[in-house]
Amino acid sequence: MSDRLSETCHTHDMTLAQASSERRTWLVVAITGVTMLVELVAGYWSGSMALAADGWHMATHVGALTLAGLAYWYARRLARSGKFSFGAGKVYALAGYTNALLLGVVALAMIVESIQRLQEPLNIDFSVALPVAVIGLVVNLASMLVLRGGHHHDHDEHEHDHDHHEQGQDHNLKGAIAHVAADALTSVLAIAALLAAQFAGWTFLDPVMGIVGGAVILRWGLGLIKSSSRALLDAVPSEKIAASIRSRIESIEETRVHDLHLWELAPGRLGCIVSVEAAQPRELSVYRKAILEAARIDHLTVEVCARG
Repeated sequence: MSDRLSETCHTHDMTLAQASSERRTWLVVAITGVTMLVELVAGYWSGSMALAADGWHMATHVGALTLAGLAYWYARRLARSGKFSFGAGKVYALAGYTNALLLGVVALAMIVESIQRLQEPLNIDFSVALPVAVIGLVVNLASMLVLRGGHHHDHDEHEHDHDHHEQGQDHNLKGAIAHVAADALTSVLAIAALLAAQFAGWTFLDPVMGIVGGAVILRWGLGLIKSSSRALLDAVPSEKIAASIRSRIESIEETRVHDLHLWELAPGRLGCIVSVEAAQPRELSVYRKAILEAARIDHLTVEVCARG
């Protein structure tokens, strides 16, 4: 006896939960775009390497945030097109991965340019550099609050399981937040360097802070590459959930799991294919119920075979 159930337990329109994040992302693009122009002009006018680096760093963030916004738009546009077997949810992980690579490029560029400034110091106009750096920090903190508001809202629906919460991260939004957080860090370091140079005469600290900031940002980028690449390569999002599904099924008398595949369709959305062997196969609804008690599955396929 061999029966098969293929059922979508939730909608395939994976982008509805990301609508708020999309709006927030475009708002931050506008805010950071204006601030970027101000910081670049002020940085070169005042001669502050830290402030100029902050401006160029913010310029890459404008591009990265625009990419994040376009990813939301693209996924929403293709949500019901039928061109993708499990929806367009992977677009978010792809955008997050791309933004992580951009973070790495920016970090390396900051380190190289800061080393050059150590060798060739510039005179700094503190009356211009400090106020603009403070404005940049305020803008970055405000942008983080805007983005993280959407981040928390999206996760509120999944707080029933910590592992589900962890694997359900929106890598696209996470990448956007990482870029803004990195820019906030460079703003803090720029302010610290400018104050030290103005009041203690430590002008060398300006490029040193650029090197420190670049190293920290590089580490953030590597972390985002690791998490987003797992989603792109369909790694098991949660070993705990997979083990729970297996345990629930095998708690049914004379039943064992022959094959189990669990992967992430989109942020907070799981796909699962299970092959079950049973001495006395039961109704498919019995196995379906056992699986859904272990985790919320959005695309579930169960195959039940009689053990001969």
